[in-house]
Amino acid sequence: MEPAATIIELCGGASAVAEMLTRDSSRVHRWTYSKEKGGTGGRIPAELQEKLLTEARARGINLRPEHFFPTYVATLPVDSAPKEEGKAA
Repeated sequence: MEPAATIIELCGGASAVAEMLTRDSSRVHRWTYSKEKGGTGGRIPAELQEKLLTEARARGINLRPEHFFPTYVATLPVDSAPKEEGKAA
């Protein structure tokens, strides 16, 4: 389920994400399960998002905050979309 599946793939797989967050890979896999099946419905727990962003950046992985909320970003007006760091508005 999205966006977790895309983020896990971008970061190199469930084992890589588990290592970044010092979690068991089975917990990472659960992010891709529906809530009815004991998962998170594609959402990465909020308390882990910042750490995952930091760890990904340290490894040269282009993970961005908007990866966690793709539907929200897609519905923003064009002039409200997040700007890339270092770019003028």
